[in-house]
Amino acid sequence: MTKYVFVTGGVMSGIGKGVTTASIGKIFQFRGFRVSAIKIDPYLNVDPGTLNPIEHGECFITDEAWMFNPTNDQNNPYVSTKIAELDQDFGTYERFLGDFIHPSHNITSGQIYFETILRERKGDYLGKTVQIIPHCTNMIKERIVRIAKSEDLDVLIIECGGTVGDVESIIFLEAFRQLKLELPTNDTVLIHVTVVPYSKAVGELKSKPTQHSVKALQSAGLQPDFLICRSEIPMGKEIKRKISLFSNVQPQFVISNPDIQSIYSLPLIFEEQKLGDLISDIFDLKPRLVEFSSVNNYSEWKKTAQLFINKNINTVKIGMPGKYTDNKDSYVSINEALKHACAHEQVNLEIVFINVEKEGFQENLKECDGILLTPGFGTRGIEGMISSAEIAMDEKIPYLGICFGAQLFYVAFMRHIMGIKNAHSTEIEPNTPNPAVSMMDEQHKIVNLGGTMRLGAHKIVIKEDTKLFKAYNQKEIRERFRHRFHINENYMTSETEHKGLKISAYDETGKIVNAIELSDPDHWMLGTQFHPEFTSRPYRPSPIYLAFIKAIKKYKNL
Repeated sequence: MTKYVFVTGGVMSGIGKGVTTASIGKIFQFRGFRVSAIKIDPYLNVDPGTLNPIEHGECFITDEAWMFNPTNDQNNPYVSTKIAELDQDFGTYERFLGDFIHPSHNITSGQIYFETILRERKGDYLGKTVQIIPHCTNMIKERIVRIAKSEDLDVLIIECGGTVGDVESIIFLEAFRQLKLELPTNDTVLIHVTVVPYSKAVGELKSKPTQHSVKALQSAGLQPDFLICRSEIPMGKEIKRKISLFSNVQPQFVISNPDIQSIYSLPLIFEEQKLGDLISDIFDLKPRLVEFSSVNNYSEWKKTAQLFINKNINTVKIGMPGKYTDNKDSYVSINEALKHACAHEQVNLEIVFINVEKEGFQENLKECDGILLTPGFGTRGIEGMISSAEIAMDEKIPYLGICFGAQLFYVAFMRHIMGIKNAHSTEIEPNTPNPAVSMMDEQHKIVNLGGTMRLGAHKIVIKEDTKLFKAYNQKEIRERFRHRFHINENYMTSETEHKGLKISAYDETGKIVNAIELSDPDHWMLGTQFHPEFTSRPYRPSPIYLAFIKAIKKYKNL
């Protein structure tokens, strides 16, 4: 029987429920169990693919694309939709657990209500009044249990987004309550993540927000088994005792989750407080023999976590020009991929988010050791991003362009080096006379915008004698994509190659350019249509990000 861990959050959003969920999964992996995670998002979007990164954070792309088709109607585009764009927490899950997670693990209110209404119209509920309870809650429970059974999991962790008390998350908490009632007592555990703020005025941690949060959870019919308390400093016995008294949770089940230098140390902090043993005792799970690996082995994970504790002499300063710089969560996977590469190359990382819409940003960019031109959509800030690529060319600063950043690198080269001053992308300027970047042929027929891009992982064929081949040391790789527009190969002439630009990778059909780079051996400048950050791991950095950091070290003579 699968064991279920329900994770809820209180007090406020953004307190690290995703990292907590991933860390709980990790401590079960240390014990030899097969683990996965579900993320529930209470918003009405079917998936986060159309959400602004500033509002919601990064959109994570999965390896596999899933056709969400509630009524099995293959011909109706409003019924069947492709899902490979998930909440950013899935990136955290994959980086910690070292496994690909299927898109069906992201359950949104939009999916539940959409399916309920379609099934009602189809006639599945004939004679019945369709209601939130039991129809929507039953659907949520069915999704959860189906994943547990189909993947033969020992432990399934279900994180509910948002905070307890939000109107939109009530149906999911009710589904949790029903599952806890229906399943055997030792098959479920509820973990509530809260904040214990530190009052500098009086010099102590305050428990009142946690008390109120637990009461809100109890009013939904749920009593937490464990409290994981976020705080600036570690919690002592007295504050744990006080929280225990007013929350009806045993003192040893109140777990401290203090601010730490690296999130990858959190599973180790949980182990120090015996969280894994305590949950396993409730579940009556006995540890299994763990095969030696950098993913599942406790000692190896401890070595990996130590790499992220800054103790290096040298620091690399990477400028990230873009349009979503107001929210650092907009580029979570990129940030983590850079951290992975820097940790393994034994340099500290300083990321400088550069708003390309602000006057004088170019000087800030020239002070950086490397430039990573970020992905994105839309017209805002485009000229500043193109200018960033031109600065990299002129100053010979190591450069990595991801997706949109690769396309704008191509536009910048055509303008700056080839002299085609009006070269542009048709995404930005539909009537440009020189469409260096244009929409892919199959995208012209698209009506809906949600779930219709080229998504998921695809095979990439790399040309030998390129910087990209040197990074991967493979002719064929598999990475993840999210785009409608692509580099127009018609502008790659013999003169273009003579002036230093080359194509370093295609898709397996040979029709879609997957990567470009400068042929100059003394300047590492490369753009990828794919997103290598999504497959980077703390114990195994992305080859392209690792090559980028190595190029920066060479540029700085480190």
